Amino acid sequence: MAEKTIQTHDAYSADLFKDAEKNPENLVVVKNLKKYFPIKSSFFKLTVGNVKAVDGVSFVIKKGTTMGLVGESGCGKSTIGRTILRLIDKTEGEVFFNGKDVFKLSKRELRHARPDIQIIFQDPYSSLSPRIPVGEIIGEAVREHNIVPKEEYDDYITRVMEACGLAEYHKDRYPHEFSGGQRQRICIARALALNPDFILCDEPVSALDVSIQAQIINLLRDLQKQFGLTYLFISHDLSVVEHISDTVGVMYLGNLVEYAETDKLFSKPLHPYTKALFSAIPVPDPDYKMNRIILEGSIPSPANPPSGCKFHTRCRECMEVCKYCAPDFIEVEPEHYCACHLYDSPERQAELGKVMEEQKRAEQAAEAGQK
Repeated sequence: MAEKTIQTHDAYSADLFKDAEKNPENLVVVKNLKKYFPIKSSFFKLTVGNVKAVDGVSFVIKKGTTMGLVGESGCGKSTIGRTILRLIDKTEGEVFFNGKDVFKLSKRELRHARPDIQIIFQDPYSSLSPRIPVGEIIGEAVREHNIVPKEEYDDYITRVMEACGLAEYHKDRYPHEFSGGQRQRICIARALALNPDFILCDEPVSALDVSIQAQIINLLRDLQKQFGLTYLFISHDLSVVEHISDTVGVMYLGNLVEYAETDKLFSKPLHPYTKALFSAIPVPDPDYKMNRIILEGSIPSPANPPSGCKFHTRCRECMEVCKYCAPDFIEVEPEHYCACHLYDSPERQAELGKVMEEQKRAEQAAEAGQK
């Protein structure tokens, strides 16, 4: 009798949200998404390696909800967002928007879908053209995609601006005449003007003062209620994400290590990395003693990540299996997903034990051959 084939880490990720795109409640479905950037040699321009910016990520965003995506700088958050919007090509995996595979759309179909998927960039200073007045910045794409008839164009732009806290007389002004918070309102108005279903917010408040951050966050929430918008909110500020998000995904070095509803994640984090992140959140109480979890060592390079679990080099709860086998992204509790060997089933532990022993023998044979 043939021995049962051991299911790989990628196969677990691919099966996690099987047929999720067929559920009409799900607006965005991401399955085992990968994006690698090639490393070229300096002289012959040959590919000598890859930067694994996104390395097998899966999640679902339901209509009318906000998913927060958090993690350290360089973990791949913005790359995920740009890949979902097809601003950059994927290496592997699937992205579904309204049940359609984004990467299988023709140029014509993609052009028709563009108004439905918009982005708010991180920097409100460099994302606006300094040579175009604000009214034209907001209305340029509206005219291009024929969102409203010509005779209604001016009134429509005015309504959009007023919904975002801008006045009609701002139309003829240029971006340099506005503050950072007002510029971000212009960016929000530009995205909202196309009447989208989904907006990617790529750290939209990180460049703003704290008081202005609150105004922009409240504006985004009000617009979501008013227009039924769906957000992917990328940030490294956990307090902001907790305030605005319905679900939260935690990223580390190109992988999603935990994904759950906001209340579940903040009340009961499962992954050691998530626990370390939450222990760093400041508490406004001078008498409260923080139980900080200090992560030792530096972040590994995404061009040469550690074998097995990428977090094992900095993890306090590291086990032997973590050094050899990548953990599966599994549903530990209902609607609470985590990628950590602490939550492997006994059957999976036995399977991975075999894999680990095989890899150890292969390493020993390689070392003996070198000697």
